[in-house]
Amino acid sequence: MRLATAVTFLTGCALILSSGIGGCGPGRGYGKRRPPRKLTPLAYKQFSPNVAEKTLGASGRYEGKITRNSERFKELTPNYNPDIIFKDEENTGADRMMTQRCKDKLNSLAISVMNVWPGVRLRVTEGWDEDGHHSEESLHYEGRAVDITTSDRDRHKYAMLARLAVEAGFDWVYYESKAHIHCSVKSENSLAAKTGGCFPGTSRVTLEDGSQRLMRDLRPGDHVLASTESDGSGRLLYSPVLTFLHRDPATRKHFHVITTESGARLSLTAAHLLFASDGPCNRTRTATGVDVRTVFASEVQPGACVVVVTSDLQPGGGVELSRVVGVRVWEDRGVFAPLTEHGTLVVDGVLASCYAVVEHQGLAHWAFSPLRALLHWTGPNWNQASGLHWYARALHWIGTVVLDSTHFHPWGV
Repeated sequence: MRLATAVTFLTGCALILSSGIGGCGPGRGYGKRRPPRKLTPLAYKQFSPNVAEKTLGASGRYEGKITRNSERFKELTPNYNPDIIFKDEENTGADRMMTQRCKDKLNSLAISVMNVWPGVRLRVTEGWDEDGHHSEESLHYEGRAVDITTSDRDRHKYAMLARLAVEAGFDWVYYESKAHIHCSVKSENSLAAKTGGCFPGTSRVTLEDGSQRLMRDLRPGDHVLASTESDGSGRLLYSPVLTFLHRDPATRKHFHVITTESGARLSLTAAHLLFASDGPCNRTRTATGVDVRTVFASEVQPGACVVVVTSDLQPGGGVELSRVVGVRVWEDRGVFAPLTEHGTLVVDGVLASCYAVVEHQGLAHWAFSPLRALLHWTGPNWNQASGLHWYARALHWIGTVVLDSTHFHPWGV
């Protein structure tokens, strides 16, 4: 009986959630269709995103050449999509070999090409390179890059073809030559391709007795220092940890390490939210004229201000703004994303959100309210398995269906 009630409750929450989110953006609301979005062709020599190809914000670092005799050759899969023409100059089938991610994006692009230009197909001129024809550390050597044209070789189409490749989900697209478009993707194993919102296991939170606890040792039911308001504007208090939205002690990830003038040093993944301001810094949070908002960790740059707590770390105590003096990226073990009652928590002396991927603290806090209500009824989730929480996974899927991609972190979708 209790299980049936829970199922009914969650089903209702899902229905309410899907309709509610649809009303917050250009989603698939009832009785209306999403208006077509005008696509802007890429300019010659333009690349998207506007960062270097082998950086975290694009396709990630080079991981080494793959040969037919190497262990990593199993990472490649052939693409026999009949809607794609493969030039295959070498007559070895090498151009058809690629990672699964590259294959998925290429197949998606093939559909877009046929929709935009009926009778025209996508054409791959270069895929996986096993012969050393490209520059050193080219992603072609890993099956993560393709050079493409249209089947009619109409160069007037290539600027739009580049835009379609961006829309298809390639992690980096470059209008490299008048003769082709270069596209690449993140590694299947790349930590940059899995940018959820988490803290490393070595981060510290503050418990009710004032002691510090490592994130990896935190348990549902613990009370940690947090803010009363989900926008970070309230007083401090100890908020109960209800569950983990993501918990995996073994996984290694890249974390953005943000250092402030006050000496705080916070590590969190690129898509995680924290409270920041353009300034002025070194003022109390309650000072007038100080606008604090939630931003992705990857957007925080030196000179910005983040919300830090005073040294006593006591409930009801003050918080202040401290200037960011350094940002770097490093790798650490363990990913932990605790969910507190108030949707916030203080980690390593910095006030952060419990949420990630969607850049709207209020919307995220509202969207997780059914889960918080459920956990109030059932009690904290003491026996959670490693991995992403089922509710977070379902919510992300609903969000990708009903929300435009601009609502999400650019690396996290």
